[in-house]
Amino acid sequence: MSDDFSDDEPMNDDESPKPDHLSQQFQFQPVSARVPERVAKGVFSTGAIVLQGPDEFLIDFILKLAHPHQISARIILPMSVVPRFIAALEENLRIYAQTFGDIPRMPVPQMAMAGDPPPDSIEELYDQLKLTDDQFGGCYANAVMIGHAPAEFCFDFIANLYPKSVVASRVFMAAPQVPALLEVLQRTWKKFEESQGGEPPAEPDDE
Repeated sequence: MSDDFSDDEPMNDDESPKPDHLSQQFQFQPVSARVPERVAKGVFSTGAIVLQGPDEFLIDFILKLAHPHQISARIILPMSVVPRFIAALEENLRIYAQTFGDIPRMPVPQMAMAGDPPPDSIEELYDQLKLTDDQFGGCYANAVMIGHAPAEFCFDFIANLYPKSVVASRVFMAAPQVPALLEVLQRTWKKFEESQGGEPPAEPDDE
């Protein structure tokens, strides 16, 4: 398998390119992804919790605009995808800064990471979050498309599986909150590498 990085706006059957939209994408094969109607409108997030499992990363995008706080999307990423996601997000932030200027920084506590000393334990944190029954299993994604406009970023988490790649979840975040997402991803990945002796996970063999 080969990675495909592109600066072109991702397209689907219902959308056309937007001239004020810049995007960075990475995926295992250079194919477009179908966007189901139920996913197309996306969900909004004001923060994220990043958890590391034995074989995957779990990202819970949260919404804190009302009580109770809600999990708006739960994403499950294979280990091999995480460093590519981080690299693509770093590149998107670089392109954003060149185009629109530096993003105002939000405090890092907007994001939470298991293993850090948060105000509450991770169990208490999740006790305060509303998670619907259909969200418990999360959405598996092995590719990500990132797009940004002046005010927000869009993350398309893609299940790139035979016979058709499909956007499993679409998440919007305000631009000032994206650097904090990058920081928590970088910190969690660094902790994982340290636990593995600095060795990244092996890539799956092509068949």
